[in-house]
Amino acid sequence: MTNILAVECTHEVLSVALMCRGRKLERRGGGWQKTAESIVPLMDEVVSAGGIAPRELDAVAVSSGPGSFTALRIGMSVVKGVAFALDVPLLSVPTLPALAASIPADVSGDRVMAVVGSRKGEYFYALYRRDDLAAFRWHDEVSRGGVEDVAAALQDCAGKVVAVGRNLEPLRTVLDAGGVAGVNADFFSAASLFDFAIRAYAEPCRTGAGEVEPDYRQSFGSGGA
Repeated sequence: MTNILAVECTHEVLSVALMCRGRKLERRGGGWQKTAESIVPLMDEVVSAGGIAPRELDAVAVSSGPGSFTALRIGMSVVKGVAFALDVPLLSVPTLPALAASIPADVSGDRVMAVVGSRKGEYFYALYRRDDLAAFRWHDEVSRGGVEDVAAALQDCAGKVVAVGRNLEPLRTVLDAGGVAGVNADFFSAASLFDFAIRAYAEPCRTGAGEVEPDYRQSFGSGGA
């Protein structure tokens, strides 16, 4: 069995998960603001709880963004260091497809709009077909904009759409106007990365840890998150 340590720190809540010996364990920290002080202790805690030594890890997975600039930068730096130290692959999982794919099966909708907060009043968002996600197919088109931009994107959608993300309340009026259900993404965490990570681990040609980069999708300036 493949032992994978996964880290998700792009979507407001830091979480670390371990898949080993047929089990999945997870630990959650606070908000992204505490990523620097929490990520390593959480990694140590979940590996210890799994009863394995770090050298028994086969790979490390990380959600690559977009999301919080600061937390993503810190998280990516830490997992790169772990992957280099253990000489294991670093598996990069794009945040928005993983978020969209994590939506519970009993939530109806042909398409999913994954939404992640950007700067104040702005969002990263992308639309996916659930059939494509189930087959591990997704596009790389990510939009960034305000409430009006999200509303415009929803107007062009055919079929039933469901939006998933945290803190969707500012978009509630837009979602309701488009007949779009909004699902709070409290269920999205590091453990949500495992299906994508397993597929990536099986690929014959994997990207080296040194080549994996955060998917910021924005230029960083003073005052950014």
